[in-house]
Amino acid sequence: MTVVIGFAMVLSGLIHLLPLVGVAEPSRVAGMYDVRVDGPDLAVLLVHRAVLFGLLGALLIAGAWVDDLQPYAIGAGLVSDLAFLAIAKVNPGINAAMQRVVRADVVSVVLLVAAGVSWAVTR
Repeated sequence: MTVVIGFAMVLSGLIHLLPLVGVAEPSRVAGMYDVRVDGPDLAVLLVHRAVLFGLLGALLIAGAWVDDLQPYAIGAGLVSDLAFLAIAKVNPGINAAMQRVVRADVVSVVLLVAAGVSWAVTR
């Protein structure tokens, strides 16, 4: 593992772990996105989203130490981040909290591209 790969994957993993606060309290993750949870349906979706991001964050962090996981973790992180950025791009007018998520995902993409390039060069 190179330092670049490990550093980038851990930082990206930490970014993806942030929504885990929503597993215990959907209102906290709703606050992160500045959305109103009007009923149990949206609460279930937000909690499920938090769990999935927790899994992705754990995979990214594990990939920092398990070389065989690295290409899969980097790929999964990039697909997730780029999908969100594309969805946000075609839906203009998102609130300031969602713009912070966009900025965090841009940081994550830069980190994961650096990790991916470093991984490819070292192979």
